[in-house]
Amino acid sequence: MFRELERRLELTVSQNATFGLPHGLSWQSMAALASHSIRRRLFLKAAGTTLALPVLDSLSSGALAAVKAVKVPTRSQRLVSIGNLLGFYQPQFFPKQAGRDYELPRLLKPLAEHRNDLTIYSGLDHAVKGGHFAVHSFLSGVLTMDAKGMPEGNISLDQRAAEIVGGDTRFRSLTIGSESGIHGGCQMCWTRSGTRVPPISGPRELFRKLFVNEPTSNLAKARDRFRLKGSILDAVHGDATSLGNKLNQEDRSKLDEYLTSVRDVEKQLELGEQWLAVPKPDAPFEEPRNRNMVDDLPLLYDLIALALQTDATKIATLEIGGDFESRYFDIKKGYHALSHHGKVQANIDALLKLEDYQMKHFARFLGKLKRTEDGEGNLLDNTMVLFGSGMANANAHTNSSLPILLAGGGFKHGSHKVLPSKGLNRVPLCNLYLTLLQQFGVKTDRFGTSTGTFV
Repeated sequence: MFRELERRLELTVSQNATFGLPHGLSWQSMAALASHSIRRRLFLKAAGTTLALPVLDSLSSGALAAVKAVKVPTRSQRLVSIGNLLGFYQPQFFPKQAGRDYELPRLLKPLAEHRNDLTIYSGLDHAVKGGHFAVHSFLSGVLTMDAKGMPEGNISLDQRAAEIVGGDTRFRSLTIGSESGIHGGCQMCWTRSGTRVPPISGPRELFRKLFVNEPTSNLAKARDRFRLKGSILDAVHGDATSLGNKLNQEDRSKLDEYLTSVRDVEKQLELGEQWLAVPKPDAPFEEPRNRNMVDDLPLLYDLIALALQTDATKIATLEIGGDFESRYFDIKKGYHALSHHGKVQANIDALLKLEDYQMKHFARFLGKLKRTEDGEGNLLDNTMVLFGSGMANANAHTNSSLPILLAGGGFKHGSHKVLPSKGLNRVPLCNLYLTLLQQFGVKTDRFGTSTGTFV
């Protein structure tokens, strides 16, 4: 329950949301809970505003504060990350040959026309264990439970890139997926504080975000919220100053960094306000209805391409979760059950039908980006497209040597790169992520468990 309270407090800061109490928790209970849990999280309260703070060692034993975001000018580069909850059948995903002259295995054959625009990687992973649970670290390299003490927590690749976007686009990032299916909703995207970024759950909702303008009355209310909310930090300034006087030098530095990062969020809100008066582009087709992840997948890809093309965002993620159901292929066994195929050929054949479909529409997405003009090149030239999974072998519940593919983005492509996965020469997947961040324009020399950039 306390974690839910923390989440809502964080939403108050990060999204200018109206604060609401968890079900069954009174204001009196909240105060008692906050007091009881002071060792986990501190609060500043003033003028009806509650701000959750990092745990400060001067007053309690806890974790590091949030790190101040680096601000650099944005570039024309885009970033799309596509993840699959259950991985891919490895013998038909990884080529047997390294280098450029590899033979396409079954799952890569739909990508034949794009082989010079992409690179397949073998041997990359995060060195985490946990089967399905470890999938949550796909874009961060760090499990939530292990984020304590990490310089940037378990922030995901997309959210780290989004920190430098500012108000250049209407949406700093778009997270797309489902809130249903096996193991719950999508859990691929994480903020710096370890909060899950909830997904846009269907093509109808994504379409409305991209193309449907708010009624005039709603815009007026939104402007009022920006003005009436005021500055969270101004509201708690007195309490923050008083608290700072009780802290040692190290914790004062932590508090200053944390409050600076909150101020940065407020600046992002101010930048967001400017988009209230900017009309959204005309819709290219009628509003779609939500059906199911299988039938909706091509449309979701089309909408992501439109979001990039219209500069609604530079960053998008799509998670294909457990609600990608096999029954839409007239297959009786469920997707999850098929991923645990037990090396039974009939199960493998059925599983590959589902995975063929996913690869077919991923290839179609790359084709759409490549056919879309963008500056002096095309949209694929200017978009880094990461495709893969945090699950390596679902049948064995292993997370080693993840299926990873990178397309576009101006990189030199066309080969299958086999990297050492063990020993002193092991290359972490986060090294590739660090390279993508630097290509995007983030000035940083580390991400997750990286040991350097990717060559």
